[in-house]
Amino acid sequence: MKVIIYGATGMIGQGAIRACLNDADVTEVLCVGRTATGLSHPKLKELLMPDLADYRSAGAALAGYDACFFCLGTTVAGKTEAEYRRVTQGFTMAAAETLLRLNPQMTFVYVSAEGADSTEKGPVMWARVRGELENALLRMPFKGVYILRPAFIQPMDGEQSKTPAYRMMYNAFKPLLGTIKKLFPSYATDTRVLGRAMIVLAGRGCENKVLKSKDLNNLARN
Repeated sequence: MKVIIYGATGMIGQGAIRACLNDADVTEVLCVGRTATGLSHPKLKELLMPDLADYRSAGAALAGYDACFFCLGTTVAGKTEAEYRRVTQGFTMAAAETLLRLNPQMTFVYVSAEGADSTEKGPVMWARVRGELENALLRMPFKGVYILRPAFIQPMDGEQSKTPAYRMMYNAFKPLLGTIKKLFPSYATDTRVLGRAMIVLAGRGCENKVLKSKDLNNLARN
């Protein structure tokens, strides 16, 4: 299985890379983003794109892949709705449309968030934007589309969030992270589970198309 990963330098993306590089069924990993991962591995390739909304120069570099793990996201803090949409919807749909054209038999796994509003009518801007995007992706005729909605995520192998506020939060609560996961299993997961769940979805699929933390934990465990 050949996998494309977006958002590879973020906390969830770092976990996805580690899972793929350690999995014998994954033969190649292509990381697409604006900055290099700094990693070196026989399976790993990288495609640097200064503009993640413009695929005119990417061409065949994205063809021949079986799955995409889209872990790229941004915080809503300090952003207008237009700014948040440009990254959350704009970058994701540009990638999905290009990948669908090049790899119609691909499985597309999108990492969303607990609280996304699939009605598209709620008062919370980020949730509404995420819900609109989820619905648009689920309508696309990929081999499979799966939406992941994790809530609390424990970094397991030294992964770091790119958002300073999130890094501060994780550092402050580091001694309690394992306890939180045990106390709230329906709302908590970790980076190992997310990486493993993505590989399972790409390899054998799942009846449920929108998976929350509890679903992801069960999927990875089984």
